[in-house]
Amino acid sequence: MLLQVSAIKKSYNGEEILKDCSFHIEENEKCALVGANGTGKSTLLKIIAHVTEPDSGSVTMKSGEEIGYLAQQEAVNSENTIYDELMEAKRPLLDEEEQIRTLEKRMKDLTGEELELAMERYSALTHHFEINNGFAIQSEVTGVLKGLGFAEEEFDKVISTLSGGQKTRVALAKLLLTHPSLIMLDEPTNHLDMLSIEWLEGFLSSYKGAVLVVAHDRYFLDRIATKVIDIENGESHTYSGNYTAFSEKKKALREAALRAYMNQQAEITHQEKVIEKLKSYNREKSIKRAESREKLLDHIERLDKPKDINDAMKLKITPSIRSGKDVLAVTSLTKAYSDSALFSDVSFSVTRGERVAVIGNNGTGKTTLLKILTGLTEADSGSFMLGTNVKIGYYDQEHQVLHPEKTLFQEMSDDFPDMDNTRIRNTLAAFLFYGDDVFKQVKALSGGERGRLSLAKLMLSKANFLILDEPTNHLDTTSKEILENALNEYEGTLLYVSHDRYFINQTATRILVLSNGTFTSYPGNYDYYLEKKDNADASKDEPSASVQTESDNKLSWQEQKARDAAKRKTENRIKKIEAEIAELESRNTEIEALMSDPDIATDAEKLTGLSAEAGELNSRLEALYDEWAKLSEYA
Repeated sequence: MLLQVSAIKKSYNGEEILKDCSFHIEENEKCALVGANGTGKSTLLKIIAHVTEPDSGSVTMKSGEEIGYLAQQEAVNSENTIYDELMEAKRPLLDEEEQIRTLEKRMKDLTGEELELAMERYSALTHHFEINNGFAIQSEVTGVLKGLGFAEEEFDKVISTLSGGQKTRVALAKLLLTHPSLIMLDEPTNHLDMLSIEWLEGFLSSYKGAVLVVAHDRYFLDRIATKVIDIENGESHTYSGNYTAFSEKKKALREAALRAYMNQQAEITHQEKVIEKLKSYNREKSIKRAESREKLLDHIERLDKPKDINDAMKLKITPSIRSGKDVLAVTSLTKAYSDSALFSDVSFSVTRGERVAVIGNNGTGKTTLLKILTGLTEADSGSFMLGTNVKIGYYDQEHQVLHPEKTLFQEMSDDFPDMDNTRIRNTLAAFLFYGDDVFKQVKALSGGERGRLSLAKLMLSKANFLILDEPTNHLDTTSKEILENALNEYEGTLLYVSHDRYFINQTATRILVLSNGTFTSYPGNYDYYLEKKDNADASKDEPSASVQTESDNKLSWQEQKARDAAKRKTENRIKKIEAEIAELESRNTEIEALMSDPDIATDAEKLTGLSAEAGELNSRLEALYDEWAKLSEYA
């Protein structure tokens, strides 16, 4: 065992944040620390790193092992260059190398016992230097820098001239190069683009040491975690597997706990009614029975009702009108800034019902594309056309149409006068506005809070074509899931930019990758895109690999569309079968009840008719059951 955390408690200003946190981490284990905002995840990391002291409890680390900890927004401030600062992370090995070189010079002039001792020292140092990869220091530093998104021409930049996000990346790189026994990271993906996040996933997954990470990036956690530690109501609960496995297990446990609670409540209510009835007889024997039942009831260990975490809350986006089949056609679109082309001569189309995610590195022009499509920015050349009856709903964190003097409640009720107070409050709660928050003025909100309010309003719009720019920023996990469910049930069309790969994986039916000024289309979700991308990258290394033509791509897309259409058709048929089965089974129950009626049981004509109907129903049900079973294999 590498780390043992035992019964940690921590309070701030009289409020208990952590009240009983216990878990352990094995050597080389990769762990995710999860929980809603404000549950104490960052506090727990600080306690483990001995930055903060707990009120009680203990943290025990295996003797001789080290913790490397990087807090949120932690940055390096230095007058060193990026490269020189990272070389400092290897200072012990650099000093060792200097000792080796000094010994090499000295040994030329030594003889006898002095030479023998020097050679022993030289051999030990060289061995230690070699097994710690000392001969690859420069290549390791370069690899980490490139992996975290620094180009070689940036290596000589002075750290004091960097942005906050770049300084945080330098701090992360420096920590990774120290190779501690346990790496602890708090939101490490915040300042990384997709390529850098993928590199970090690979680094941490293969890291010869343990990892404990706090992150809102669920896809990142899926790729690296082998264990999840969940903080809820101040207590910790451990689950084996990645984030998706944890999410499914926790949901099943919560449902089981709720069922157990509801069953117990039903049993308690039943016993209370029996007791009341026995007492009403007012006889000695019945009163004794009532008292006996009361004693049993008093000794029942009452279950607590599982706390509501708003996971049952649903948002529904209903377009006011159905658009035509062709929603958007982009033709030869070009845009550049300061002689630097973002994209050139790009063309693509979006059809009704598609959910298209636009991805690519920072600065490639994804947000600019959305601004062009919504009329906020002009293209340099090219054109786009919206289809028949297309009504756009646009979410852009930089252009939020909100009224500073209004409260959040007024902002919602004025724009949606048909909504009652409960629905307004529920919608705001889905986007993290609770209680008296709804009476805050818009001008008092932070940028992130204004973004969430704009998104809440957009979800209630009647638009049939939603264009969203980073919609999951500033949302907690529960709110992201509510939004995902709403968009998956949305009957309109969706085009969005996002870095949230889990969100993309859950919602996208097509990926548009913006790279080197052009778009590449991949049917399916993010997992499908990665699979195709990896296959394409692998084929580049094969001399005989053939290049896929544009017509091949179109054929692949057409085949995928045909498969998707067939799948939807199957799913729709299954729903119709299930509805018909429910209807027939209900009628069967009615027939059984009628045939048990004494009046009908003595009426031969009615009985014969009902019996014949029941026979037809059962034959039809058998056929439907068979069809349902076959279709379910392909759904």
